[in-house]
Amino acid sequence: MRPRLHDRVAAARAQREALARTRVRRSVTRRDGVRFEVDGHWLTGFCSNDYLGLAQQFAVVNAMQDAAARDGAGGVASHLVCGHHATHDALERELAEWLGMPRALLFGNGYMANLAVVQAFLGDDDVCVQDRLNHASLIDAARVSGCKLRRYPHLDPEGALRQLRSVPDGAAMLATDGVFSMDGDVAPIRELAVIARVQHALFYVDDAHGVGVLGPEGRGTVAAARLGVDAAPLQLVTLGKALGSYGAAVVGDADLIAHLEEVARPYIYTTALPPAQAAASLAAVKIARREQWRREKLITSISRFRSGAAKRGFEVLPSHSPIQPLLCGDEAHALAFAQALEAQGFWVSAIRPPTVPEGKSRLRITLSALHSPQEIDALLDALAWARDAIGHGFGADAEPIAAHA
Repeated sequence: MRPRLHDRVAAARAQREALARTRVRRSVTRRDGVRFEVDGHWLTGFCSNDYLGLAQQFAVVNAMQDAAARDGAGGVASHLVCGHHATHDALERELAEWLGMPRALLFGNGYMANLAVVQAFLGDDDVCVQDRLNHASLIDAARVSGCKLRRYPHLDPEGALRQLRSVPDGAAMLATDGVFSMDGDVAPIRELAVIARVQHALFYVDDAHGVGVLGPEGRGTVAAARLGVDAAPLQLVTLGKALGSYGAAVVGDADLIAHLEEVARPYIYTTALPPAQAAASLAAVKIARREQWRREKLITSISRFRSGAAKRGFEVLPSHSPIQPLLCGDEAHALAFAQALEAQGFWVSAIRPPTVPEGKSRLRITLSALHSPQEIDALLDALAWARDAIGHGFGADAEPIAAHA
């Protein structure tokens, strides 16, 4: 007898509840920089991806308002029908120039862009080799394309080489996150680029969390590795993280970008970003390029957090990006610490499986150029208080304790 979907849904929900993996959506009433009003209380947020503090920057907001007043609220059609606007052109040119790439192509978001890239270049007889901790969108992209998906151990170039050698026929792509969203560490870009070249594989870097933050002028992990379009022909740039806006772009080799524009289904069959949103992103890119002080302050804040955590006896993962994870062990412990921090006025996300591996639930602390030294120190003190109150340490060897959530 065919199972009822409602029964399957109920069973899945019960399993998530038993494992402390249910998700609760919180509604923000107001936002002021790194401060969020939630459920009638103001919290200092250490969980957003607004690394450079541009989401509410006055020039970015003014650009959106002016463009909306002039061009309206919607994208009205796909890019290839009548939705492509002069503002989209300007944003693509600005991104390409900033990152030193021949061309850029806008997408609605990073998930769609990753689906587009893998689907446009790989098919049933091909292979996509990926880091085991790549973002879910890259994994899904390989599955949707129908290609063979091969994964190598995290940050292991030799593992990537072995996987590429194991599938000799068909086209190949080597895809990696630039900065890994849950660990905050950086891929070995130079080594992977060499492997891709030797194995005749297309090298693709999802630099969602790197562009704007790392490298010269914030140009990301590829620029930090001193590589260009020949070594890394395609890169993903998201507009909704360090740039504080919304959307994404793929930048790189002009011929490859032209191919994407003509065949990528997530580009062809969806409405274009509203011109007002593109105008906001354009303003944000210009600010990110010229205001180096935002990256300098962010670097100082990362150093302050890491040194302060070490002084208080916390073992943080080896990340020098704005993503600073503290491992808690199982799901219940991560939730307990997040709730204890909220009671002290801080909003920090508890990240649990399947987003991270079993036994690696964590607090994902993210820093912004808007955080003050006093706010960082106050968070560290709150973390120490929570650890003492709950009676549990952090670190790679964190052991489970009784559930508090």
